[in-house]
Amino acid sequence: MARVLLIVSAADSLTMRDGTDHPTGFWAEELVVAHRTLRRAGHTVDVATPGGRPPTVDPASLAPDAAGGSERADELRRYLEEITAELSAPRTLAEIDHDDYDAVVLPGGHGPMADLVHDRSLGRILASSDRAGRFIAPFCHGPAALLSAQDDGTFLFAGRRLTAFTNEEELGGGTGANTPWFLETVLREKGAVVETGPAWSSHVVRDANLITGQNPRSSQAVADVLVQALAE
Repeated sequence: MARVLLIVSAADSLTMRDGTDHPTGFWAEELVVAHRTLRRAGHTVDVATPGGRPPTVDPASLAPDAAGGSERADELRRYLEEITAELSAPRTLAEIDHDDYDAVVLPGGHGPMADLVHDRSLGRILASSDRAGRFIAPFCHGPAALLSAQDDGTFLFAGRRLTAFTNEEELGGGTGANTPWFLETVLREKGAVVETGPAWSSHVVRDANLITGQNPRSSQAVADVLVQALAE
């Protein structure tokens, strides 16, 4: 079985275009689905964050209307409670040896746009993992973390096919026009080949070892594709 590193944002707010702070963190469904699916498949999952700080769940992701109903919100909340020990004492990104893992998974929420996007330790992990052909699976706003992988100002994932939370989704159901920067736009500007599906539909793009998902509804599909890839 594989060892998987689940890299989670430690940010609890995002500074908006107008200078205000928007509460954020990781998106509950995305972390839960990835963690649970990989564990059920028999893989070892380690959680890591910048500085080893306990991550914060985005409160909006546990609201019934965002989670898919009250029962679903309660299910997500229960699973997070079950893994409280892991989330309370994550590994520190700067201390990670990329050779210890077969895959890196990066769930979203707006948190990655606040911290992972600039994290040099993460950039090192992603660059070395990609060179070694290890699987890298970010989804929703998780692909913001890919922007940390730079070499003398060149985006290491330029030219690669991927998907991410779209401008249409951000404007129509994300943080709207006050969003400080738009993930789809920046990825395109940096040279990524962004392939999008219909808004709020499950959409996954696999480019060799890079597996990306568009939004929270893509969470299960990303996890399933990764499990299959690890079995290949």
